[in-house]
Amino acid sequence: MENNPPNQNNSSVKKKNKSLFREYAEAIFIALLLALFIRTFIIQAFKIPSGSMKNTLLIGDHILVSKFAYGVHIPNIIPFFNIKLFDDIVLFQKTPNREDVIVFKYPKNENRDFIKRVIGIPGDLLEVRQQKVFINEKLINEKHARHTEMPQKTRLVPRDDFGPIVVPPGHLFMMGDNRENSQDSRFWGFLEINKIKGKALVIYWSWNAEDSWVRFDRFGQILR
Repeated sequence: MENNPPNQNNSSVKKKNKSLFREYAEAIFIALLLALFIRTFIIQAFKIPSGSMKNTLLIGDHILVSKFAYGVHIPNIIPFFNIKLFDDIVLFQKTPNREDVIVFKYPKNENRDFIKRVIGIPGDLLEVRQQKVFINEKLINEKHARHTEMPQKTRLVPRDDFGPIVVPPGHLFMMGDNRENSQDSRFWGFLEINKIKGKALVIYWSWNAEDSWVRFDRFGQILR
């Protein structure tokens, strides 16, 4: 029986180790690219940090957001550094429908993400009178709106009384469902459609940090 020289065996083992390491490295690299592609163009997870959308969304809800619901966004920010390279570009852009719940770049600080409900779309004549919303002079039925305070006898602008104002082309008027506890278009103005990051789809996880328990009943809730 022939025995291979020691040096030849060591060389063979090293080649196998290099080949195995290369396979793992390539698999990890491809997985990272795929995850980045999915996060950028298809779907992204977000955590709800505030109660501005209560009771539709609670603090600690984790949601999935469709990144292509309103068009394809061209990446323009260097990952991890939040350095913007050029203005927002959206291909095949679509205008959201009223009542859609969307995630977008906060106009006052684009490094922050906000989530609100679409109330006014381009061309709408919008007015808030004593907490009631009118679109094109018609009172809208807001089944999602939550009020924690009664309307004030004196006008409380802009929280309870706003407008009338026309939503300009390429913009939206956004409001949180928790009306007396939401910083939205009543305070910071219209939202450019180009700043939309995606449409909120579903709650996949929910954690109540105050009581340290999982809200199992919220799992799988479709957001409408």
